[in-house]
Amino acid sequence: MNDAKRHIAHFDLDSFFVSVEIINDPSLKGKPVLVGGYERGVVAACSYEARKFGIHSAMPMKKAMQLCPHAIVTSSSRADYSKYSRWVTEIIASKVPLFEKASIDEFYIDLTGMDKFFGVSQYAKDLRQHIKDETGLPISCGLSSARFISKIATNEAKPNGFLEIPHGKEKEFLWPLGIEKINGVGKQTEQQLKSFGLYTIEDIAKTPIELMERYAGKWGESLWHKAHGIGSAEITTDWEQKSISHENTFDKDYTDVRFLHSELVRLTEKTAYSLREDEKMTGCVTVKIRYSDFETTSRQETVDYTALDDILIAKVKDLFNKSYQKGRPVRLLGVRFSQFIPFTMQMSLFENNAEKLNLYKAVDDIKDRFGSKTVTKAVTLRNKNDE
Repeated sequence: MNDAKRHIAHFDLDSFFVSVEIINDPSLKGKPVLVGGYERGVVAACSYEARKFGIHSAMPMKKAMQLCPHAIVTSSSRADYSKYSRWVTEIIASKVPLFEKASIDEFYIDLTGMDKFFGVSQYAKDLRQHIKDETGLPISCGLSSARFISKIATNEAKPNGFLEIPHGKEKEFLWPLGIEKINGVGKQTEQQLKSFGLYTIEDIAKTPIELMERYAGKWGESLWHKAHGIGSAEITTDWEQKSISHENTFDKDYTDVRFLHSELVRLTEKTAYSLREDEKMTGCVTVKIRYSDFETTSRQETVDYTALDDILIAKVKDLFNKSYQKGRPVRLLGVRFSQFIPFTMQMSLFENNAEKLNLYKAVDDIKDRFGSKTVTKAVTLRNKNDE
């Protein structure tokens, strides 16, 4: 496999949240659409029509409305974002051997070796078209020998396009581009590199590696290699198998539902804390119940991708209530989260969720500094006092 030419495709759903809103309300098509909340809100996503006014994601909604007073603000289809993301994931999973879900709307696919049976380029084009036809979502795709090149190619192909960088043509594609096109080069790094006279990727490539390390620290070497078209082609395939769980075996068997609920809250808090530490969101929740006779049941359901305690606690309690055989003594309870995606800025930008997330992160910080028992939900304290 290492000797074979690698073929890595990057698929990115264009203005994903906006696209879902348009599917549910076609009258929004061609209009400046902002996804997010009005009050104290920020722009989670915006249509290409809105971008023409200088609007971008993470911009305060107030400022966006000043730039484009006739913009339409909505997030009415929020509940469908995870559904459409899963739909695209299922299509990709049925068509390719190796893929990685990098976020709610972004995928890396390893098509290496498929050129023996199909044309890799044609296969990627056909898959893109199939996703569009099935879901109605616009999607862009880049194809090359490395992850980062394919991602840049996707960005260049947007909106709703396809761009292949053939083997041996990496430098030809990369060198004329501005340094800000490299994923991870933020405003600060961009200004820093420009102060040294580096404006294009070619400028980085023609700077000695030792000098790049002086200019950009540890990242200098990585930037130099990328400028020469050298990058990783590895696909992480275990994203769906990974999980975080916590469980507790009691010192005696319990039938008190209030106590069992308080334990579920505690376990969910603990597991959500671990989730946020890993900067992940979960799409699947499992509740495990072991009765006094050691019979064990597990029930799981998918959820809209989240890392918020209150949403996860509500789902955990719901799963327990659906599963628990009333009056039967319980020996163990467990909570598990799986089907992770990396925490994305857009998912945190909705008005209520942003405030909740900041609150939970503040609580996480207190736990990190003073110990995990410092801050506990009132329900768990109340039940311990009742005992």
